[in-house]
Amino acid sequence: MTDRVYPTHRALLWDVVAILKEELRRLATEGVSYLQLDAPRCSYYVDPKWREWVRATLDVDPETALEEAVRADNACIEAARRDGVTLAIHLCRGNNRSQRYAEGGYDAIAGTVFGELAVDRFLLEYDDARSGTFEPLSFVPPDKTVVLGLVSSKRPQLEDPDDLARRVDRASRYVPLARLALSTQCGFASTAEGNLLTEED
Repeated sequence: MTDRVYPTHRALLWDVVAILKEELRRLATEGVSYLQLDAPRCSYYVDPKWREWVRATLDVDPETALEEAVRADNACIEAARRDGVTLAIHLCRGNNRSQRYAEGGYDAIAGTVFGELAVDRFLLEYDDARSGTFEPLSFVPPDKTVVLGLVSSKRPQLEDPDDLARRVDRASRYVPLARLALSTQCGFASTAEGNLLTEED
């Protein structure tokens, strides 16, 4: 087996898409009714420092790169589209040792991501002020559900139920309550070391 060096990130992206399309197609064909992609790269485009990194390191306009990322995700999603299959995407901001790598509101990506991604459900991180306001949710089409990641899996402190209810109420100004759900912002860890929580926490 020889090592393959890709000439561009774009070339690598579409080879990965081919692999994911086949995996998702098989899962849907075998009867899996809920499929969720994790999309940490989308968060590069909410954060000015990462947008600049894309421009400088990849030598591509961030908007162009985001649009291609959405096309790539849509190619994967469409491969799994079947009656009775819910297709979702989680816009991850990083979850390693209770840290995050990107911050900023969804404003910079709302039109492209919410408006063009062909998923049924968006899972969004909203566990602290660095995630911005709920206003970008106004770009979410009326046939999609939004899962609000208001509960933190990074900190041991429990959220105040009244505060959670108030935040859900604010989000419902942009997406009707019937199309909102509540969850943690992410899982309990992105790496084997876990977040800075004990089992008791």
